[in-house]
Amino acid sequence: MAANQVREHWGSRIGVILAVAGSAVGLGNFLRFPGNAAQNGGGAFMLPYFISLLVLGLPLCWAEWTMGRYAGTRGCNSAPAIYTMLWPNRLSKYFGSLAILIPLVIYMYYVLIEAWCLGYALNYLTGDLMLGSDADSYQAFFVSFVGAEADGALLAEGNRRWLLILFGVFVFNFALIYRGVNKGIETFCKVAMPVLIVLGLVVLVRVLTLGTPDPNHPERSVIGGLGYMWNPQAEKLWDFETWLAASGQIFFSLSVGFGIIVNYSSYLSREDDLALSGLTSSSMNEFFEVCLGGLITLPAAFIFLGAIDPEMVQSSFSLGFQTLPNVFAMMPAGRFFGFLWFFMLFVAAITSSVSMLQPVIAFLEEGFGLRRHASAAILGLLSALGCGFVLYFSENLVALDMLDFWVGSVLLFLLALIQAVLYGWAFGIERGDEELHRGAHLRVPRVVQYMLKYVVPVYLTVIFVGFCYFNVGDKARAISQKPVAMASIFFIAILLGFVMILVHIAGRRWEAEGRFDNIPD
Repeated sequence: MAANQVREHWGSRIGVILAVAGSAVGLGNFLRFPGNAAQNGGGAFMLPYFISLLVLGLPLCWAEWTMGRYAGTRGCNSAPAIYTMLWPNRLSKYFGSLAILIPLVIYMYYVLIEAWCLGYALNYLTGDLMLGSDADSYQAFFVSFVGAEADGALLAEGNRRWLLILFGVFVFNFALIYRGVNKGIETFCKVAMPVLIVLGLVVLVRVLTLGTPDPNHPERSVIGGLGYMWNPQAEKLWDFETWLAASGQIFFSLSVGFGIIVNYSSYLSREDDLALSGLTSSSMNEFFEVCLGGLITLPAAFIFLGAIDPEMVQSSFSLGFQTLPNVFAMMPAGRFFGFLWFFMLFVAAITSSVSMLQPVIAFLEEGFGLRRHASAAILGLLSALGCGFVLYFSENLVALDMLDFWVGSVLLFLLALIQAVLYGWAFGIERGDEELHRGAHLRVPRVVQYMLKYVVPVYLTVIFVGFCYFNVGDKARAISQKPVAMASIFFIAILLGFVMILVHIAGRRWEAEGRFDNIPD
């Protein structure tokens, strides 16, 4: 950070809690979670889900809050600098490259999905998405809307209105990030999160008051829909894939491993309550996921469509953008509630995507002494190039799928494992416990520290190995068969190399300044 730059900070405790919760609350809460639960035993899924929350999710959240605040009060806000402060080693900053790459790449395709959500909401306002009860019509609409029929399809003349929506969403994200963590992110989340709650509750009340809309199918009722979602299939408890799905859902849901929480918490003051803030933000995320996402999506679909084709559940895009529009077409006042639903998804997506930009902005400012306008311009150019890559190679969404899998899944697991080891074995649980409880009004049991040192790294390793075993083979075959998939891997590799070069240059600059020569206790 340049000498004449003023260190950013959060304006209030509720502001940072809402911002961290906003980064976690996204499309996965409303689409990925219901699908995971339905495919993996319904109510039986919830046992490994809550075990993973207690063993993996909460401890990792507290660890990230702790590491970020510790380094932040010592002048570090970007992941490479934070990691160096925690582990004074020349290699540590390079691990921080992943915490720059992951949110940057995820933003490149996530902003497209945001634009889909806003586009669908606007199409409900105009009535263009009220296509009757023919499921094929909604599938055809989605394929055309996202350009899945051919590469470059979205650049055709008929899609100019959607491109304007994408441009507006892209600019809105950068308008927020340009204003900083307090005036931009915090101010927006203070409005957006209550709006999300209101929209979610309105749609939930509509779903829970549907009763039995079709007398010819008495089993398709609210009770039947809730049973479809929550009735336990006990045999699924013995299936490793159920535990893998539950752990992965908690992992993605709480936004651990993104490099976002360590950055956000670095703007806290020395006496802020980490223990209570971390617990509160995690609890808010669980409310959105379990109480809203779990009670809206699949029950509503079941009430009107009955048991759903497994393909509609396995794909969040199919479930959210093809199955649910069919449901709203049959629902009383479905046009209005369809608009509310997709506008809610758009707001949830914005609170997540803007958080993905802040870690990169922080690194550009801290690593090179850039001011906000220069760092925002550089980040805007980088993310626009990546967004353009995904936008053009849209056939069957191959490019989006490759970036989401290799960066949004594989590298995400890897970074979380790195951070767990960094906390437990480099930073140390003694310092961690002391830092976590500085200014705290809540006492976190000591056993959490031992879990972070011994249990969490093993747990993450098992999840990572299991995830790769069940998924990497199929993706590797896709790379050999599809040129776009191979191009996506090259794109990720080139971007990773570029980020590591930037981190190396920033590290040399910090060494010349003697920034980490005398790391304070």
